[in-house]
Amino acid sequence: MPTRSLPFLLAGLLVVPLLPGSVAAAQTAPAQATPASVAAPVSSSSAPLTSLNAVLAGLRQSPGWRAADLSYRAAQLSLDSARTRAGLSLSAGANAALVRVPWENGAWQSSGTVTLSAGISVLPWSPALEGVRSAERALGAAATDLRSARASLTLQAAQAYAGARSAAQALALADTGAALSARVLETAQARRAQNLIPEESLLQSRGALAQAQAAQAQAARGVQSAAQSLARLLGTPVTLPGTAAEFAALPTLDGAATDEAALLARAAAARPEIVRALAGLADAQAGLAAARLDATLPDLTAAVQAGQLSDAQGNPGRLVSGSLNFKTGVLGAQVSLPLRNTDAVPSGVALSLTGTFPLLGSGRPQAAAQAVLGTQQAALALENARLGVELEVRTRFSDLQNARGALSALQLAQDQAAVALQSARARLDAGLGTALEVAQAELNLAQAAQALDRAAQDRALSALALAQATGELDPALLGSLPPALPNPSAPAPSTQTLPTDSGARP
Repeated sequence: MPTRSLPFLLAGLLVVPLLPGSVAAAQTAPAQATPASVAAPVSSSSAPLTSLNAVLAGLRQSPGWRAADLSYRAAQLSLDSARTRAGLSLSAGANAALVRVPWENGAWQSSGTVTLSAGISVLPWSPALEGVRSAERALGAAATDLRSARASLTLQAAQAYAGARSAAQALALADTGAALSARVLETAQARRAQNLIPEESLLQSRGALAQAQAAQAQAARGVQSAAQSLARLLGTPVTLPGTAAEFAALPTLDGAATDEAALLARAAAARPEIVRALAGLADAQAGLAAARLDATLPDLTAAVQAGQLSDAQGNPGRLVSGSLNFKTGVLGAQVSLPLRNTDAVPSGVALSLTGTFPLLGSGRPQAAAQAVLGTQQAALALENARLGVELEVRTRFSDLQNARGALSALQLAQDQAAVALQSARARLDAGLGTALEVAQAELNLAQAAQALDRAAQDRALSALALAQATGELDPALLGSLPPALPNPSAPAPSTQTLPTDSGARP
């Protein structure tokens, strides 16, 4: 062994090899290698979020989750209101009158009447019944929106948790790199004191340490930023694990994501953009049918009255009447009871049919033409929605395939780093290497392992994003998400309840 390398070897033997990715080892670095921000973790009184399931449990209490629930409840209340308006309606009324004719010598006469009225929409083209059908379609779209909003929030939570996990790993590596740079600087100072290296090499070591400390401070700020992002999403302060090893890996859900055609078919049936566009097209078609009916059907009302129709003064007595308006489709009935003696009033039956026929200036043909254009626009909106969803699914499927392909190369890089570490240790045992070389090889292996772990994390996130794009994210995480929502394509039942998280809240 050359004489000039002996002092360097002796200095290297004093260096304790650093474990790859170990935060505890990084804390053995000199004080100047650890910025103050590293020792200030984001914390709260809650338990550390060590897994994605813990994050999803808190997500159910987040503002975004509750806002999505309220939007669905609003659609449900709109349907209830529409059904109430289309159902049976009852009303009671009364009137009283005091009459004196003639004014000079007439006597005051009083009269009063109590009425009870009922109405219900019976014809299928009744606007009230069409309002019920439109509200049912809106509720189906709202259910899909709720499922999509929950899936989107779940994906955001997974991304935020993955970001926090990556930030913790980056901080651990930055700590290790800063500690290694500090040891390299110590060795360089010792060698410079013995005049074994030039001043330029010493300055390079100092610059490397300064860069490592800057990277360490940046990684610490990244941990703080990741915690703040997760807290903003959950709407509450969070506690992150103290070390990167305490974070759990993301679930891998890409096993069945292999058939692109099947993915596109599932997305076409579950994406809210398409469901809303279908509901819009159905509303436009219903509006077109109503406009054509309004242009061809006159305003006809058939009525019948039975009872005491009129006395000698033309005042009716006890009456029962009914009417049917063919345009509005409303069947009405009324009972009228005067608050006076009407035994002398004769009884009878009266039938009537009234109609209004527009001759000029109704604007109904133009309204029908506008409804045709609205239907065409709704059809184009549906086609655009389908094309947009198809593009998104294809893009995310391609991202998942790219993430899968990157894993093999990174696995080889990790294997190469592991072999390089073994060689460095063998050279050290044979007296041909230094402890610093072993520490550098350990850092290289930790970096390769982190790159491989991040690629696996990217693959998991890509699978989650693909599941969200196809509308299957909540079935994919049945253990973490609430029960399935009502099927938006099924007819709305007579009563619907808002999907809740009963039994699943933390």
